[in-house]
Amino acid sequence: MTEFFDDIVIGDTVVLGEYTFSVEEIVRFAKKYDPQPFHLSEEAAAQTHFRHLCASGWHTAAIFMKLFVARFEQLQKEARAEGRTPARFGPSPGFEDLKWIKPVNAGDTLRYSRVVTEKTESRSRPDWGLVHSDMLAHNQNGDLVFSFRATVFIERKAA
Repeated sequence: MTEFFDDIVIGDTVVLGEYTFSVEEIVRFAKKYDPQPFHLSEEAAAQTHFRHLCASGWHTAAIFMKLFVARFEQLQKEARAEGRTPARFGPSPGFEDLKWIKPVNAGDTLRYSRVVTEKTESRSRPDWGLVHSDMLAHNQNGDLVFSFRATVFIERKAA
């Protein structure tokens, strides 16, 4: 995540980190941002199709972003310590195919990762390229529970 567009290889995978969802955090997030019954209490969740307390999908997405930024900053710091100049990331024009595939229950530990799937040269910004990646989260059983496809501008090497 410090490479210039030209050096990025399709298939490159970066593990962003792991996160365990606690009852307290699930409820706290839900009360503030997504107050649906199955996110607020085990008793209320038992009366729904989920049958158990589960994290808001937006909670799983927020944790993704937290881990993504932390890993990005760590890799940037390591590159500078090694005397390398890390590539700049530009804006993201958006994402596609956001999916909450399975519920994330209290006690579940998710492992988040990024897999590069495609690269596109930018016609409007020749000093930048677009990198497309699958952002994934698997639970402790290896089940895919969350995914989306992200696109971001990444700096090209100077000519």
